[in-house]
Amino acid sequence: MIPYGKHHIDEEDIKTVVKVLKSDNLTQGPLISTFESEISKYVGAKYSVVVTSCTAGLHLASIISNMKKGKKLLTSPITFVATANSALFCGAETIFADIDSSTINISTDNIEKVILENKVHAIAPVHFGGLPCDVKKIKEIADKVGAIIYEDAAHAFGASFSDGSKVGSCKYSDMTVFSFHPVKSIATGEGGAITTNNKKIYEKLIRLRNHGLEKNQENFQLKNNFFTNDLSDPWYYEMQELGYNYRITDIQCALGLSQLKKIDKFIKRRRELAKKYDLAFENLKNCEPAQKNMRDLSSNHLYVLKINFTKLGKTRADLMKEFKSAEIITQVHYIPVISHPYFKKKKYKDSNFPNCYNYYNSALSIPLFYDLTDKQQSYVIDQVKKLIG
Repeated sequence: MIPYGKHHIDEEDIKTVVKVLKSDNLTQGPLISTFESEISKYVGAKYSVVVTSCTAGLHLASIISNMKKGKKLLTSPITFVATANSALFCGAETIFADIDSSTINISTDNIEKVILENKVHAIAPVHFGGLPCDVKKIKEIADKVGAIIYEDAAHAFGASFSDGSKVGSCKYSDMTVFSFHPVKSIATGEGGAITTNNKKIYEKLIRLRNHGLEKNQENFQLKNNFFTNDLSDPWYYEMQELGYNYRITDIQCALGLSQLKKIDKFIKRRRELAKKYDLAFENLKNCEPAQKNMRDLSSNHLYVLKINFTKLGKTRADLMKEFKSAEIITQVHYIPVISHPYFKKKKYKDSNFPNCYNYYNSALSIPLFYDLTDKQQSYVIDQVKKLIG
C-alpha cells in the first residue's frame, strides 16, 4: 500500500535516539536548546522554542498575541482545525477570509475586505501544502490596523519566500509555528516549534511552555525571596503566570536534530516528485494539479489534484475506494473549518467562501513523500490517468 504521506527514518536517526535513551537526560536536557539553535540557524530567526506539537505552538502564539474575549483572529477556512482553535482556546473569536483559487492560500484581497467589516486583532496565514502565503502583503494590511501576525507553517518547514528568506525567519511576522508530525518535512514523532525575532516574546514562550515558571533570577519578581545569608538559593523559581506542560523531550529533539541534517535533500526530492506529477498531469481532461508551477518555493508537503467529479461521473468516495483497491491511499486536505458542526453554530455564510468550497469539492491528495520511489510514482501516475483521465 502506498500512503499519501510518510516519514523517513534511517539508521543514523535510530542511533541518535538510542544514544539519548542510554544517556542521563530523556527530557529537560541539553538537546532541547541545541535543537532550538539549529532551527534558528536554518530558518534565519533569532529565537526558537520547541514544543509538544504545532497545536501547542499555535495556542502559545495566540496567548502571546493577547487573544481573549472580544478579540478576533482572521485565518483561512482551508486548514486543519488547530489554526482556528488557537484563538478559541483563549476565549477569542475566529473569523475567516476566502482563499485564492490558484494558491489555495488565504486571499490578500479578501483579507482587506474582511478587515473593513471587522476589528481584527491577529492574522494567522496558513502556508497550505508548503506554499508560502504573501506574508509581505499581509503585513502591509495588518500594519494599517495594528494586527499581530503569527504564521501557521505546519506544512512549510523548508519553504522559502520569493525574496530568498526562509519561512520561519519572521521577516514579515511576529511568530511562525511549525509542525514536526511524521508526515511533515522533518519528524520528531509529535512536536513543533515557534520562531520569533522578539526577545520578550521568546522569554514569555519559554515560561508558558513550562507551567509559567521563571528560573532566571534576573527576571524574578520577588527578588528578596531567593536569598539566604546574602547567597542566592539555587532551588528557587517563580510561577509568574498560568502556563502549560508543552515541553518536548530530548528523545524527540535527538530525532529532530538528525532529521534536520537531511532537510535539504528531503525538500529537493519532494520538489522533484511534485514537478514530475505536474508534467504527467498537464493534459488530463477531468483534473488539474492545485498550485501547479509553484513548486520551487514550496516545501511540497502535499500534492493535491482538483478533480471535476461531475464530468468524471463518479463520486470522490468511489474514486478513493478505487485508488485503495489499487493499493494507493488518498486523502482530502481539508474539510473547510467553517463546515464542521462546532463552527456551523457560528452561522458563517457559505456564500462568502466560493473559492473555499469550489476547492474542497474537487480536492484529492495523492502520495508525495521523500521515500516515494520512481517506480511507485510512475504507478501512481498510471492509476491517476486510468481512474481519472
